Amino acid sequence: MPTRLRFVAALALVALVAACLAVFGLSLEACVNSLGCLVLVVVTCTDIEQRRVPNRVIVPALGIALVVQTALDPRFEWIVASLAAGGFYLLAALVYPAGLGMGDVKFAAFLGAWLGAPVVVALFAGSLLALVPAVVIIATQGKAGRKVGIPFAPFLAGGAVIALFWGDAILKGWLG
Repeated sequence: MPTRLRFVAALALVALVAACLAVFGLSLEACVNSLGCLVLVVVTCTDIEQRRVPNRVIVPALGIALVVQTALDPRFEWIVASLAAGGFYLLAALVYPAGLGMGDVKFAAFLGAWLGAPVVVALFAGSLLALVPAVVIIATQGKAGRKVGIPFAPFLAGGAVIALFWGDAILKGWLG
């Protein structure tokens, strides 16, 4: 990993852990969310650098998130959110295979297992964030810009951060 990316990743992780501690206090919830943020940073850096979401990170993280969240708060929300998020992106990947990879599908499933219902906010916000560079690329390159690939996991990670800290409030606002 290039030094600049390593520095930005470390800085982002420190900021995210500090935010978790500030919002959730010195608690098990802060620890779980800090570990979730660590996964976000690792997956983001790997996708930026290598254009892939590493199975050796995301598969164990998905399993651990399901087990830990269910142990802390035994509801079906975690598995339902994981299956719904991963299933939604699986459908999108099957319909348009050049658009999403299976790593994005597994990453969405992890986000559902970690965040629960606010994963809806994460997916929506991540998609909106991804529109910015997509519009710029198409505006500057025309039709050729449609063939330019951009890593999607960093945008999903950004959406996940929004959902982690404001997802419940956004969902309540959407649902009235």
